[in-house]
Amino acid sequence: MSRIDDPTFLWPLLTLDEASLEHNIATVAGAFAATGVEHAPHVKTHMSRRVWERQSAVGVWGATVATPGQLRTVLGWGVPRVFLANEIVDPRDVAWLRAALASGAAEEVWVYVDSQPGLDLLATGFAGADPQAAARLGVLVELGVPGGRTGVRGRSDAVALAGRVHDAGLRLVGVAGYEGPVASGTSAEELAAVGRWCEELRETGAELAGLVDGPVVLSAGGSAFADVVAQHLGAPLRDASGAEVPARAVIRSGAYVTHDHGHYLHADPWTRMGVDRLRPAIRVWASVLSAPEPGLVIVGMGRRDVSFDIDLPTPLVARTPDAAGRLGEARELPGVRVTALNDQHAYLSVEPASDGVLRPGDVVGFGISHPCTVLDKYRTALVTRGDDVVEQVTLDF
Repeated sequence: MSRIDDPTFLWPLLTLDEASLEHNIATVAGAFAATGVEHAPHVKTHMSRRVWERQSAVGVWGATVATPGQLRTVLGWGVPRVFLANEIVDPRDVAWLRAALASGAAEEVWVYVDSQPGLDLLATGFAGADPQAAARLGVLVELGVPGGRTGVRGRSDAVALAGRVHDAGLRLVGVAGYEGPVASGTSAEELAAVGRWCEELRETGAELAGLVDGPVVLSAGGSAFADVVAQHLGAPLRDASGAEVPARAVIRSGAYVTHDHGHYLHADPWTRMGVDRLRPAIRVWASVLSAPEPGLVIVGMGRRDVSFDIDLPTPLVARTPDAAGRLGEARELPGVRVTALNDQHAYLSVEPASDGVLRPGDVVGFGISHPCTVLDKYRTALVTRGDDVVEQVTLDF
């Protein structure tokens, strides 16, 4: 078994702690099972077949992807059910999807529509399709947020578009959206705003009952607000008369699998659900290049190696290698923080009491904020058990 400090591996190095991965996967599976919602993990976070296999082993509806390119990759892994949480706007992608479904490449693929041109493109592309291919395609109307990104901007428009999906002969399965633009934090007021958006989604779904093939699917993201989304979407759905409408909630949380030391650590919907705290699995290891002046250390890790779109990395531990490069014991780094990144350099500020704690050649393990924009910088990741590498996984970006 190899180790992270074997000559095969070079710094900067991306590692995923196996115990943390397994803890996060099991914890979230239990949390969703307890609330009665289904899970379609968003695999854009990692785009790794091997990580997906760990997620799917606990029982999920299928995988979520963000782009037609990711859809092609994930179907190539043999995933039977995939949710493309976007509208298809390229006729080449529609033609490819029709052929893939006709060939039996998937049992079911769901896609969004949020516009008449998008609906027309999908309807034209599937006109005269093999009945099995048409049956394997599910369409959800996307409900957006004013000032946010995609999705129709109100319930009445969503219901009207859903009627046109049905009239076009496509299989309407429900309504979906992304609650992220509603709130940027987790104050009581912001969580209540997310709840109101979820209720708008539910009320939209209730109006689709006569158009939908089977139970109405209600779907939202859920990485930062899983507690609110699961509570609202998992509740019984009723129409205006009070009659219960058959429904199913499908949540697309993806970043949970690795968690992080920044954005998702602070959002933390999981402990609000009463389950164990998730554990950050990602570390990026990099060498100290220079300590050119008091209070400043330069590390060989930059924007090409680590995320910086939400927060800068967090220095966690330092280890001094021996003459053969084998890493020594970890020591904590109080008073050390990252202040800036260049392409391949990190600037670390060191408080006077900690000056001298880092020397050139030391290796620093960093936590990150927002796993999606770390993982997409690498083509492989090392799954580790301590310093031992138990698996080297491919990241199919």
